[in-house]
Amino acid sequence: RPAQAVCVPAVHLHMTATTMQVSQKDFERAQEQLKLLKKDPGNETKLKLYALFKQATEGPCNSPKPGMLDFVKKAKWDAWNSLGNLSQDNAKQNYTELVSSLVSAESAEQKKDASSEESAHGGYETIIVTTKNNITKIMFNRPDRKNAINHKMYREIIKALKEAGKDDSTIAVITGNGDYYSSGNDLNNFANIQPGEMEKMAKEGAVLLKEFVGCFIDFPKPLIAVVNGPAIGICVTVLGLCDIVYASDRATFHSPFSQLGQSPEGCSSYLFPKIMGIAKANEVLLFNRKLTAAEACAQGLVTEVFPERTFQKEVWERLAAYATLPKNSLAVSKQLLRSMEKEKLHEVNNKECEVLKERWLSDECINAIVSFFQKKSKL
Repeated sequence: RPAQAVCVPAVHLHMTATTMQVSQKDFERAQEQLKLLKKDPGNETKLKLYALFKQATEGPCNSPKPGMLDFVKKAKWDAWNSLGNLSQDNAKQNYTELVSSLVSAESAEQKKDASSEESAHGGYETIIVTTKNNITKIMFNRPDRKNAINHKMYREIIKALKEAGKDDSTIAVITGNGDYYSSGNDLNNFANIQPGEMEKMAKEGAVLLKEFVGCFIDFPKPLIAVVNGPAIGICVTVLGLCDIVYASDRATFHSPFSQLGQSPEGCSSYLFPKIMGIAKANEVLLFNRKLTAAEACAQGLVTEVFPERTFQKEVWERLAAYATLPKNSLAVSKQLLRSMEKEKLHEVNNKECEVLKERWLSDECINAIVSFFQKKSKL
C-alpha cells in the first residue's frame, strides 16, 4: 500500500510462529492507520509493507517474475518473494507491528515538535527567555518601565546570554516587550543611595557593567538585535557589538551621556567612530543627537529598517531562515570575525568602565541625576 513519509529506525520484522497473532480487525485497522501517516517512511519500508500485505492477503508470491527493466514491479516482486513461506497470520502480525511502529514514531516526532515549538526558560523576572526553531529569544520585560534596566535585569541578561551561548540554538535574538526596546539604565539604580555608599555603588556598578558588556563581546553565536521601539543609552551602545540590528521605522536611538554627566560605554567610544565616522559619532556620543531608524541605518548602526506594520512578520521570517543554516559554521565564522578585535574590545570596555566609575562619583553626574528626579517629580 502506498504511504506518505516518516523517518524511522530500521525495522526488524518478527517472523516466528510463536508471535501472538492479531485479529483480522487489527489488520484492517492497521491499513487505515497507514493511510493517515503524514510522512513518507521511505522506499525500503514501503516495499516491506507491500510484501507483507500481499503475503497476508494472498499467501506466498504466486505471480511471474517481472522483466529486468521493469524496476518498480521487480522490486515489489523481490520483496514479496523474499518472505518465502511465511504464514498469512504471521504476515498480518508483522504488517500490523510495522504500521504500529511507524505510527508511534510519527506521534513521538509530533510531540517533540510541539514541545520544542516554544520552550520557556524559567527563573527570570525581568526578561522572558524562550527557544523556538533554533532561536533563543531574550526579551526585555519591564514594559511598564519602558524596559529600563535595573540591577536585577542586568544580572538576568548576563545569565541569559551565558546560557544562550551554550544551548543548542543556532542564533540568539534580543528584543523588547511593549512599545520600547529599552529606555536604558533605570536611574532608580541611583536613588536612595546614602553619601557614604556612593563609592561602593560606583565600584559595584562598574564591575556589573563590565561583565554585562563582556558577555556581548564574548558571545559565541550570531547575536541579533530586533529593535521594536525607542532605544536609549546602554541598549544603543551595545548594538555595535551585535552582528545584525533590525529596526522598526518607529525606533529611535539616543545616548544622552553628557546630558546626565556621564560618558560612553558598551565599547561605543571605539566602535561608533568606526561604524559612523568620527564626526557622526561625536554628534551621538558627545552632543546627545537622537537618530531616527532611517538615520541609524544610513550611518551603519542599523542593518535594515522595516515598516512597523510588517516589522515582526518580516524580521522573524528572515530569522527563521537564518536559524536553518549550519550552526557550527555560523559560530566558527562569527568567532573568526570577532577574534581580530576581541582583545581590543575588552581593553576598551575596561577603560570605559573605569571612566564611568569616576563620572558616577563626580558632582556633575550627581547633580544631573538629582535634576532628573526633580523634573520627574514635577510631572
